[in-house]
Amino acid sequence: MKTLVVMPTFNEAKSLASTVEGLLAEIAGVNILVVDDNSQDGTAEIADSLEIKHARVSVLHRPAKQGLGPAYIDGFRYAFANGYEIVVEMDADGSHQASDLHNILLATTEADLVIGSRWIPGGSVQNWPISRILLSNFGNLFARLMLGTHIFDMTSGFRAYQSSFLRKLIDSPVSSQGYSFQVELAYRATKNGVVKEVPITFVERTEGRSKMTIGIVFEALIKIQLWGIRRLFG
Repeated sequence: MKTLVVMPTFNEAKSLASTVEGLLAEIAGVNILVVDDNSQDGTAEIADSLEIKHARVSVLHRPAKQGLGPAYIDGFRYAFANGYEIVVEMDADGSHQASDLHNILLATTEADLVIGSRWIPGGSVQNWPISRILLSNFGNLFARLMLGTHIFDMTSGFRAYQSSFLRKLIDSPVSSQGYSFQVELAYRATKNGVVKEVPITFVERTEGRSKMTIGIVFEALIKIQLWGIRRLFG
């Protein structure tokens, strides 16, 4: 299956090259699209050098930081325009392991959306403080209960979509800008298709700074609550 990994970046100069080249070495035949939001730390230049060096790498430059959701939407549109059959979401900071992508891609033969899950048997996280583990578990439990799904890791950003399914999934506007984008698309997918989770090992970044903020967490909790209310009361 013709597969594109969409990899949004904003100030990931310390990790981008190793992440991209590790993925190219691990997974044969997969192409990568780096979607850069006008990084100011040299990320854009590194992405351009990777595009020159590797025929399987392309770069999409965006004029400013506009949020994770819009970056992915632009990447998805690139995938549709270029005939990709499988579209993968993957972080550029090294937290998602290229070796886990094998099982995610294998599972796309059975599902419209395959989520790499930290919170099912076999999944794990490394180098997270207990506070981060509790926050992620609470957020996913809250989303699962409010939205009535059976997905244990709705916030995971390591996932693969059937392109034809994804195109229908984003036909209507996506309201989320930050990490609630992942929850919104997973929730939509449960109403229209088959969703499968496979275990992954998430490794906390060792370079650069996390983009997670209190504001992003707050946005996600508010949106999940609103979607849950609409689900219950129409």
